[in-house]
Amino acid sequence: MSADTRQRLTSGFGQKRSSFRDWRGQRPFWGGMLTLLAGIPIMYIPYQNLTLGSLTIRMSTTAGAGSLIIGVLLVVLGLTMWFQPQSRVFAGIAAILLSLVSLVVSNIGAFLIGFLLGLIGGALGVSWAPGGPVARRAERVDGATDTTGAAGTAGSAGAAGVADRAADDPADAETGTRAGAPHGRPDTALSPAAPGDGADGAHDKDGNGRHRAG
Repeated sequence: MSADTRQRLTSGFGQKRSSFRDWRGQRPFWGGMLTLLAGIPIMYIPYQNLTLGSLTIRMSTTAGAGSLIIGVLLVVLGLTMWFQPQSRVFAGIAAILLSLVSLVVSNIGAFLIGFLLGLIGGALGVSWAPGGPVARRAERVDGATDTTGAAGTAGSAGAAGVADRAADDPADAETGTRAGAPHGRPDTALSPAAPGDGADGAHDKDGNGRHRAG
């Protein structure tokens, strides 16, 4: 696939998909979808006939008009969640109540299909909450990164300062080395001259470790 083809796909289908994703994230999309789908079987099933061989069973009840009203209201509530997300709490509660009523009015909630879809869709609509702006989250992440980077820079500067002081004044570094020597171990570099271990004691060592004649 060439670069021009990828660019055309990105500019066409990719932009539409990105716009749809942004639109879907700003509203209880799945709650509205399930609520809308719940109204279809509630409207449809009570007005159909079931044929078993030569036996025809009518699914409609005495409250067939009630099933039609409940189905239409569920479809409207699903669209309300999509296009009026600020009314999602009212639409979700109304969808839950209508789903409960459909258990009695519409053949046990269209054989529990419409009842379960409306119940779950209404619950999703009530529980949905809008997210924070993306730019604000990005600013918080950038601020945390800057703080961490400043702390790391300050630590590096402190270590560099210690190394520079040690290079400028070797005496301080040597003093620090001596101070850090463990207890019980003499400093052999500055230890006084000790007599030799020879049999006659005629030779000993000077301060620099050289043998000298007695």
